[in-house]
Amino acid sequence: MYLIIFFTILVFLITYIYGNARGAPWVPSRKHDVQRFLTLANIQPGQKVYDIGCGDGRLVAAAAEAGAHAVGYEISLLPFLLAKARGLFIKNKKNYKIIYKDFWHCNLGDADVIYFFLLPKIYNRLQKKLEKELRPGTKVIAYVWPISGWEPEKIDKVNNFPTYYMYKK
Repeated sequence: MYLIIFFTILVFLITYIYGNARGAPWVPSRKHDVQRFLTLANIQPGQKVYDIGCGDGRLVAAAAEAGAHAVGYEISLLPFLLAKARGLFIKNKKNYKIIYKDFWHCNLGDADVIYFFLLPKIYNRLQKKLEKELRPGTKVIAYVWPISGWEPEKIDKVNNFPTYYMYKK
């Protein structure tokens, strides 16, 4: 019994460490910030929205409820399982999809909106991926840190809350 518990904890820890190394630790978005994201992204029904490193899926759920085909990628096991569970409780289940996969190995070319809350240490590599894959007009929304060398179309700054930076490819 103790061995099963030990290995379960070990698996969760390894995926958490791997997720940190590949993008960022899991830090849930605040409810107020989810609403700010929806307003800034101006999501329309039928749009394709990707949250790369989606954590517990709260932005994916909000985008799906707004009518978007929302997909979240997550590689840390605990937030992935929480995101899958969240999908059981939303109204628009058909538009909500959580995938246990490293977003670096996915093509994001059909996106209308890309959202991420990742560490700036990976931004150079991420910029190259986005520039290569995204079509013109795709909205890219970065939470907290701006993308160096890209000019934001909009900046959503609210006192005592992290900043959103919206770019258009």
